Amino acid sequence: MSTDRSRSSLSFVGSPTGPPTGPLSGPSTTNYRRQRLLRIGSTQNVLEAVAAELSGETTALRPDCNSNSYGTLPHMHHANPARPSSVQTRRNLPPLPGLPLSKGTASGPVTPTIMSPPSLRGILRPRISQRPISAYDAPLINSKSSASEPDFNVRTNGIRVWYSSFSSIDWLHDTIKDSVRFSRLRHGKSMRSRLRLAFDKSLGWIIVTIVGFLTAIVAFLVVRGEEWLFDLKDGYCVSAWWHARQYCCVDADKILREGICQGWRTWSEVISPHNHRADAGDDADGLEYIAYAAIAIFLATVSCLLTIHLSASTSFVTRKESGVLSPEFQENDIPTVPPTKRKVMYYAAGSGIPEIKTILSGFVIHGYLGGRTLFTKAVGLAFSVASGLSLGKEGPFVHIASCIGNIVSRCSGKYENNEAKRREILSAACAAGVAVAFGAPIGGTLFSLEEVSYFFPPKVMWRSFFCAMIAAITLKFLDPFGTGKLVLFQVTYDKDWHAYELIFFLLLGAFGGVYGAYFSKLNYRWSRDVRNNTWLKTHPLAEVIVVTLITTIFCFLNPYTRMGGTELVYNLFSECRTGSSNTHVGLCVLDPGNFDHIWPIVRAILVAMVVKGALTIVTFGIKLPAGIFIPTLGVGACAGRIVGIAVQWLQWRYPSSTVFEACGGDMDCVVPGLYAMVGAAAALSGVTRTTLSLAVIMFELTDTLTYAVPVMLSVLVAKTVADALEPKGIYDLVIELSQLPYLDAKHEYLWNNASIDEVMDRDVDTIRLDRVNTVESLRDQLQTLLNSGQDDCGFPILTQSKDGEGMRMVGYIGASELEHGLTVVAEDATEIIHFHTNHAHNDRDMATSYSSLLEGSITEDLFDFSVYMDKAPLMIQSNSPLELLHQFFAKLGARYVVVTDIDGHYEGVIDKKCWLAFLGELEEKS
Repeated sequence: MSTDRSRSSLSFVGSPTGPPTGPLSGPSTTNYRRQRLLRIGSTQNVLEAVAAELSGETTALRPDCNSNSYGTLPHMHHANPARPSSVQTRRNLPPLPGLPLSKGTASGPVTPTIMSPPSLRGILRPRISQRPISAYDAPLINSKSSASEPDFNVRTNGIRVWYSSFSSIDWLHDTIKDSVRFSRLRHGKSMRSRLRLAFDKSLGWIIVTIVGFLTAIVAFLVVRGEEWLFDLKDGYCVSAWWHARQYCCVDADKILREGICQGWRTWSEVISPHNHRADAGDDADGLEYIAYAAIAIFLATVSCLLTIHLSASTSFVTRKESGVLSPEFQENDIPTVPPTKRKVMYYAAGSGIPEIKTILSGFVIHGYLGGRTLFTKAVGLAFSVASGLSLGKEGPFVHIASCIGNIVSRCSGKYENNEAKRREILSAACAAGVAVAFGAPIGGTLFSLEEVSYFFPPKVMWRSFFCAMIAAITLKFLDPFGTGKLVLFQVTYDKDWHAYELIFFLLLGAFGGVYGAYFSKLNYRWSRDVRNNTWLKTHPLAEVIVVTLITTIFCFLNPYTRMGGTELVYNLFSECRTGSSNTHVGLCVLDPGNFDHIWPIVRAILVAMVVKGALTIVTFGIKLPAGIFIPTLGVGACAGRIVGIAVQWLQWRYPSSTVFEACGGDMDCVVPGLYAMVGAAAALSGVTRTTLSLAVIMFELTDTLTYAVPVMLSVLVAKTVADALEPKGIYDLVIELSQLPYLDAKHEYLWNNASIDEVMDRDVDTIRLDRVNTVESLRDQLQTLLNSGQDDCGFPILTQSKDGEGMRMVGYIGASELEHGLTVVAEDATEIIHFHTNHAHNDRDMATSYSSLLEGSITEDLFDFSVYMDKAPLMIQSNSPLELLHQFFAKLGARYVVVTDIDGHYEGVIDKKCWLAFLGELEEKS
């Protein structure tokens, strides 16, 4: 939704540079709002306040040089530092790398960028117009309702402003808000109202249709671009330089059989035509390697530069930020203190699936699913895969599809102004991403359900399936590989499997589990101990260049490591047919019973497996778009092909053995490609810990259910073995390494003798109604909260109980909502702020009152902050079991839970990030 449309639809009053006029007004620019808050309790004018700030004087809103990065498990500072707590040390975990507390980005000002040069930064970060702060709940305001009509509104949990970046959403509030919106639509009786209701019901289907269509188009462009760039390392097409090798030559079958293409010119022919002779093979190979390595390094470098300069977390400007009191706030890009060096998060790097899982669980990362990230991910992915690095493009397609889903959903206020509803579209987009990656719409839907999504009701499942189907159909028509198939390694077997082969399938499953567990362990330790604790931490581009150079050295001479990952998997999966001239790059053994004939092939495959596995460990996690699916499938397929060739050799050596009686004398009954497919599924299951969705993906790849039992058996064995060796898969380890606040609702915990007292925060700052609360005092409380790194939290609002023995909970106000309310009344520092425990507006409808306020016909008390207050927060007694508390966070999506004693007196608060920290500590103890 654009800013102008938001303003016009809400009839906001006041100029962009004037003061805000009410709770639902747009509070002008971030600079102006911050100046108002700076001047609370001061007689200085605006110019003097800004001059003092730029001259280095200390104010209540001065940046803190020692402030930590933000976005992870909380860094909590309590009023009582000596308070013993089992989660105290956990809360002081190092922050998420590269995510500074950047709440002050509602308009032009942005946080400092360390890696980007000023010139590029100025081009990429234009000033964005101010977005109305309270537009997030604006659709709840019904200007046409009358006092006599019952209006459905969120008076029970208050008005919300936009969620700040790196904070958790309030699922309950968003669910209530959507119910309010839908109920209001259903109450209309006119034909126009009925049409609006019908359109609203079909809007989700329309959006997922567009998302599926656009996802297929982007996938097609990425595949075609990657094919051309990958072949560019070897040469170019004489007739059309923009064509990949397979499109350059007319006789494609001849290319597969003999590798001859008259229209293709290698770089050795271009550089030194006279050396390209039969007796000058070494010189030609040397020239080809130099060109191969140089172009590979160039492609990887371009991808890395795009990732670093276009997707750094500190380079994003968003109109959906609410806070301006951040210690990291910068004004006009001029730092008031020397910025501390911190590692940033690169949104386009990696596969994106761990971050997508975190976002779908209710975490907000503004910019991660934006247009710039989409462009960087798509273009950078084509360059990174084409460089020949041991990575794949299938996993990043999930991130690309999610970006498209987020952008398309922003065209409708139904999804734009409701983070919980938008995650329904993102779940469907994830299914489309897997569908275009593997040509498996059913497997994509199950992958979204099993691995990615957090909230997946039946309605979302149907839409995800429809979105994946649209994406697969569109990609089928586009035909990215020129073969009429959705993926390059889509194959069809015509042989059945036999009972004796189950033993070998079990062995492949065990291999996949061992490989997956140790790959995850080694990659985690490499990222933690080497990449994040050596010079590589501050030189990501150098790391990419070194890894690319090492990859070219080890991969150039081996034909199976030199080819692309998708092409390697295709050849390993392929079935060798009798009489066919296509040997699939020598993988088809002409004399399976001759050990001297099969050993060179097995040795080459074994070398490719070891090289691919080792390179993937150090490659996954570098600062460019990179997936894990294809490299893992390649390693597993290599192992499976070796086992298949070995079984085939045994059959040829001992054809009359009892084991091979089921073949009935058929010497071609063993299909090495089938073993490759089973091994690939086992390895991928061991790495990612997916089961059902992976098995269905393999069924869709082979166009048959004949091999359902072998695949299912290997997948189950692989996951069982991997879980025994390493409980967490690669995605969970990446989440742990990045310290993303992801709550796994499927995980079971051992609570032992733990109690709520061990996780409850008793010393959180509160707002007492038995004391005088002025604008200035609340501003100081808010600043203290933000400086302690708890800007995702808020303030319990308490009053003295009637018996005088304790404090009773009357409400809760978030930090962002309090900041917005203080900005509105910043001119009156000594005025008293009220929090009414009963309905603040008597018998008048809230929507009528505030819509009239915007029109200026009714005067509202701007010092009454009851409108922002959650009057019905989730509460739990201190003697409740932790299982119940866990369900509050996992099933209800609570952002915070208030703890009371058995008499109903307030004791403390548990927010979602503190609960995650406690769960992490609990896991370490167990």
